[in-house]
Amino acid sequence: MKVISKIALVTALVGTASGFALANTAVVNQQAIAPTQITVKQALTLKDDTPVKLKGYVVKALGDEKYQFQDHTGSITVDIDHELWRGQPVSAKTPVTLTGEVDIDYLPTKRVEIDVDTLTF
Repeated sequence: MKVISKIALVTALVGTASGFALANTAVVNQQAIAPTQITVKQALTLKDDTPVKLKGYVVKALGDEKYQFQDHTGSITVDIDHELWRGQPVSAKTPVTLTGEVDIDYLPTKRVEIDVDTLTF
């Protein structure tokens, strides 16, 4: 009986240690990548889910929380949740910084947008 108990204890300890190692690896791999400040022209060439930071102007509301964002290199559609505006009045001449990630859809045709996480004025 004692041999079986010792084997069970060793097996449980080894399984627990492996679980801790896997959990620690998962945490390390989930570290956030800091967004890099880029231009609209550069954003249009990036891969899906790439973190980005853009400086420019929100020049037009397109409806359904979508807006046209513009900098000196071009324009792109951005998705900004209404809570991010915090009641701030913004015009096409108000400089803003957007932080978020590239969102690419391929159907029916390729469409690149920025899904905005933070908006600063």
